[in-house]
Amino acid sequence: MSPARLVARKPPRGGARVRGLGQRARTLATRRRLLAAAEKTFAREGFEAARLEDIARLAGYTRGAFYANFRSKEDIFFALLEDWVAERIGDVNALLAREESAAKRLRSLREHYAQIARNRRFALLGLEFKLYAIRHPEAHVRLRTRQRRIRAAAGDLVRRIAETMERPLPVSSTGAATALGALANGLLLESLVDGSTLTDEDIRYVLGVFFDAILGPPIRQ
Repeated sequence: MSPARLVARKPPRGGARVRGLGQRARTLATRRRLLAAAEKTFAREGFEAARLEDIARLAGYTRGAFYANFRSKEDIFFALLEDWVAERIGDVNALLAREESAAKRLRSLREHYAQIARNRRFALLGLEFKLYAIRHPEAHVRLRTRQRRIRAAAGDLVRRIAETMERPLPVSSTGAATALGALANGLLLESLVDGSTLTDEDIRYVLGVFFDAILGPPIRQ
Protein backbone atom coordinates (compact mmCIF):
# COMPACT_ATOMS: atom_id res chain seq x y z
CA MET A 1 0.00 0.00 0.00
CA SER A 2 1.43 3.37 -0.98
CA PRO A 3 2.06 6.22 1.48
CA ALA A 4 -0.49 8.28 -0.43
CA ARG A 5 -3.19 5.67 0.24
CA LEU A 6 -2.16 5.54 3.91
CA VAL A 7 -2.69 9.28 4.19
CA ALA A 8 -6.04 9.04 2.41
CA ARG A 9 -7.27 6.40 4.89
CA LYS A 10 -6.26 8.48 7.91
CA PRO A 11 -9.30 10.03 9.68
CA PRO A 12 -9.47 13.83 9.54
CA ARG A 13 -7.99 15.65 12.50
CA GLY A 14 -10.55 17.09 14.88
CA GLY A 15 -13.35 14.86 13.58
CA ALA A 16 -14.43 13.77 17.05
CA ARG A 17 -14.50 17.35 18.27
CA VAL A 18 -16.61 18.43 15.29
CA ARG A 19 -19.04 15.57 15.91
CA GLY A 20 -19.21 16.56 19.59
CA LEU A 21 -20.00 20.15 18.71
CA GLY A 22 -22.69 18.98 16.33
CA GLN A 23 -24.27 16.83 19.02
CA ARG A 24 -24.27 19.72 21.51
CA ALA A 25 -25.88 21.98 18.91
CA ARG A 26 -28.63 19.41 18.31
CA THR A 27 -29.17 19.01 22.05
CA LEU A 28 -29.50 22.78 22.50
CA ALA A 29 -31.91 22.99 19.56
CA THR A 30 -34.05 20.21 21.08
CA ARG A 31 -34.06 21.98 24.43
CA ARG A 32 -35.09 25.29 22.85
CA ARG A 33 -37.96 23.64 20.98
CA LEU A 34 -39.19 21.90 24.12
CA LEU A 35 -39.05 25.16 26.08
CA ALA A 36 -40.99 27.01 23.37
CA ALA A 37 -43.59 24.24 23.29
CA ALA A 38 -43.86 24.24 27.08
CA GLU A 39 -44.43 27.99 27.20
CA LYS A 40 -47.25 27.72 24.65
CA THR A 41 -48.80 24.69 26.35
CA PHE A 42 -48.67 26.22 29.82
CA ALA A 43 -50.22 29.43 28.51
CA ARG A 44 -53.02 27.53 26.78
CA GLU A 45 -53.78 24.78 29.31
CA GLY A 46 -52.40 26.14 32.58
CA PHE A 47 -49.60 24.53 34.55
CA GLU A 48 -51.50 21.77 36.32
CA ALA A 49 -53.57 20.69 33.32
CA ALA A 50 -50.66 20.70 30.88
CA ARG A 51 -49.31 17.24 29.98
CA LEU A 52 -45.77 16.25 29.11
CA GLU A 53 -47.08 14.39 26.06
CA ASP A 54 -48.62 17.60 24.73
CA ILE A 55 -45.38 19.53 25.22
CA ALA A 56 -43.30 16.85 23.52
CA ARG A 57 -45.78 16.47 20.64
CA LEU A 58 -45.94 20.20 20.01
CA ALA A 59 -42.14 20.31 19.88
CA GLY A 60 -42.09 17.33 17.51
CA TYR A 61 -40.53 14.86 19.93
CA THR A 62 -41.43 11.89 22.14
CA ARG A 63 -41.64 11.61 25.93
CA GLY A 64 -38.17 10.07 25.81
CA ALA A 65 -36.75 13.23 24.28
CA PHE A 66 -38.46 15.27 26.98
CA TYR A 67 -36.94 13.20 29.79
CA ALA A 68 -33.54 13.36 28.13
CA ASN A 69 -33.61 17.12 28.73
CA PHE A 70 -35.90 17.72 31.74
CA ARG A 71 -36.79 15.69 34.82
CA SER A 72 -40.39 16.83 35.19
CA LYS A 73 -43.01 19.40 34.28
CA GLU A 74 -41.80 21.47 37.25
CA ASP A 75 -38.25 21.30 35.95
CA ILE A 76 -39.13 22.71 32.52
CA PHE A 77 -41.25 25.42 34.14
CA PHE A 78 -38.29 26.57 36.23
CA ALA A 79 -36.06 26.46 33.15
CA LEU A 80 -38.50 28.82 31.44
CA LEU A 81 -38.56 31.10 34.46
CA GLU A 82 -34.78 31.17 34.81
CA ASP A 83 -34.34 31.89 31.10
CA TRP A 84 -36.82 34.75 31.37
CA VAL A 85 -35.06 36.21 34.42
CA ALA A 86 -31.64 35.89 32.75
CA GLU A 87 -32.98 37.69 29.67
CA ARG A 88 -34.38 40.52 31.80
CA ILE A 89 -31.08 40.86 33.68
CA GLY A 90 -29.26 41.02 30.35
CA ASP A 91 -31.64 43.73 29.14
CA VAL A 92 -31.06 45.83 32.25
CA ASN A 93 -27.28 45.40 32.07
CA ALA A 94 -27.36 46.57 28.45
CA LEU A 95 -29.53 49.52 29.43
CA LEU A 96 -27.18 50.56 32.23
CA ALA A 97 -24.21 50.37 29.88
CA ARG A 98 -25.98 52.33 27.15
CA GLU A 99 -27.17 55.36 29.11
CA GLU A 100 -24.56 57.93 30.06
CA SER A 101 -26.13 59.79 32.98
CA ALA A 102 -27.81 58.58 36.17
CA ALA A 103 -30.98 60.51 35.29
CA LYS A 104 -31.26 58.86 31.87
CA ARG A 105 -30.58 55.42 33.39
CA LEU A 106 -33.32 55.98 35.95
CA ARG A 107 -35.87 57.03 33.32
CA SER A 108 -35.02 54.08 31.10
CA LEU A 109 -35.16 51.62 34.01
CA ARG A 110 -38.51 53.00 35.12
CA GLU A 111 -39.95 52.57 31.61
CA HIS A 112 -38.44 49.10 31.25
CA TYR A 113 -40.02 48.03 34.54
CA ALA A 114 -43.43 49.29 33.44
CA GLN A 115 -43.16 47.34 30.18
CA ILE A 116 -42.13 43.97 31.60
CA ALA A 117 -44.79 44.30 34.29
CA ARG A 118 -47.33 43.88 31.48
CA ASN A 119 -46.06 40.38 30.59
CA ARG A 120 -49.39 38.61 30.99
CA ARG A 121 -48.13 35.10 30.20
CA PHE A 122 -45.46 34.90 32.86
CA ALA A 123 -47.54 36.66 35.49
CA LEU A 124 -50.32 34.09 35.13
CA LEU A 125 -47.95 31.12 34.92
CA GLY A 126 -46.05 32.28 37.97
CA LEU A 127 -49.21 32.75 40.01
CA GLU A 128 -50.63 29.39 38.96
CA PHE A 129 -47.45 27.54 39.81
CA LYS A 130 -47.21 29.19 43.21
CA LEU A 131 -50.77 28.10 44.02
CA TYR A 132 -49.90 24.59 42.82
CA ALA A 133 -46.77 24.50 44.97
CA ILE A 134 -48.60 25.66 48.08
CA ARG A 135 -51.00 22.71 47.70
CA HIS A 136 -48.19 20.18 47.07
CA PRO A 137 -45.53 20.10 49.84
CA GLU A 138 -42.74 18.54 47.76
CA ALA A 139 -43.24 21.06 44.98
CA HIS A 140 -43.33 23.81 47.61
CA VAL A 141 -39.85 22.88 48.83
CA ARG A 142 -38.50 22.88 45.27
CA LEU A 143 -40.21 26.19 44.57
CA ARG A 144 -38.59 27.87 47.57
CA THR A 145 -35.15 26.48 46.73
CA ARG A 146 -35.20 27.50 43.07
CA GLN A 147 -36.94 30.81 43.66
CA ARG A 148 -34.43 31.88 46.29
CA ARG A 149 -31.67 31.50 43.73
CA ILE A 150 -33.64 33.50 41.18
CA ARG A 151 -34.51 36.17 43.75
CA ALA A 152 -30.87 36.41 44.80
CA ALA A 153 -29.86 37.15 41.19
CA ALA A 154 -32.62 39.74 40.85
CA GLY A 155 -31.66 41.23 44.22
CA ASP A 156 -28.05 41.58 43.12
CA LEU A 157 -29.22 43.49 40.06
CA VAL A 158 -31.38 45.80 42.20
CA ARG A 159 -28.41 46.42 44.50
CA ARG A 160 -26.20 47.40 41.57
CA ILE A 161 -28.90 49.72 40.22
CA ALA A 162 -29.19 51.38 43.62
CA GLU A 163 -25.42 51.86 43.72
CA THR A 164 -25.56 53.44 40.26
CA MET A 165 -28.24 55.83 41.52
CA GLU A 166 -26.18 56.48 44.69
CA ARG A 167 -29.31 55.66 46.63
CA PRO A 168 -29.33 53.43 49.75
CA LEU A 169 -32.11 50.87 49.51
CA PRO A 170 -34.88 51.28 52.12
CA VAL A 171 -35.20 47.46 52.32
CA SER A 172 -32.94 44.52 51.47
CA SER A 173 -32.06 44.13 47.79
CA THR A 174 -33.82 40.75 47.64
CA GLY A 175 -36.85 42.23 49.39
CA ALA A 176 -36.93 45.11 46.92
CA ALA A 177 -36.77 42.78 43.92
CA THR A 178 -39.50 40.56 45.37
CA ALA A 179 -41.76 43.52 46.19
CA LEU A 180 -41.35 45.06 42.73
CA GLY A 181 -42.32 41.78 41.10
CA ALA A 182 -45.21 41.10 43.50
CA LEU A 183 -46.76 44.52 42.94
CA ALA A 184 -46.47 44.24 39.17
CA ASN A 185 -48.03 40.77 39.14
CA GLY A 186 -50.84 41.80 41.49
CA LEU A 187 -51.77 44.86 39.44
CA LEU A 188 -51.68 42.89 36.20
CA LEU A 189 -53.93 40.20 37.64
CA GLU A 190 -56.49 42.76 38.78
CA SER A 191 -56.51 44.43 35.37
CA LEU A 192 -57.07 41.06 33.69
CA VAL A 193 -60.08 40.41 35.93
CA ASP A 194 -61.61 43.81 35.18
CA GLY A 195 -59.68 46.24 33.05
CA SER A 196 -62.29 48.95 33.53
CA THR A 197 -61.34 49.40 37.20
CA LEU A 198 -57.57 49.47 36.64
CA THR A 199 -56.38 50.91 33.35
CA ASP A 200 -52.94 50.68 31.81
CA GLU A 201 -52.37 54.31 32.80
CA ASP A 202 -53.29 53.51 36.41
CA ILE A 203 -50.87 50.60 36.46
CA ARG A 204 -48.03 52.61 34.99
CA TYR A 205 -48.56 55.40 37.50
CA VAL A 206 -48.66 53.10 40.55
CA LEU A 207 -45.64 51.12 39.34
CA GLY A 208 -43.74 54.35 38.74
CA VAL A 209 -44.48 55.69 42.21
CA PHE A 210 -43.37 52.43 43.81
CA PHE A 211 -40.27 52.22 41.61
CA ASP A 212 -39.27 55.76 42.59
CA ALA A 213 -39.78 54.96 46.28
CA ILE A 214 -37.40 52.00 46.01
CA LEU A 215 -34.88 53.09 43.38
CA GLY A 216 -35.47 56.76 42.68
CA PRO A 217 -32.84 59.48 43.08
CA PRO A 218 -31.61 60.26 46.59
CA ILE A 219 -33.32 63.03 48.52
CA ARG A 220 -31.00 66.02 48.81
CA GLN A 221 -31.04 67.82 52.13
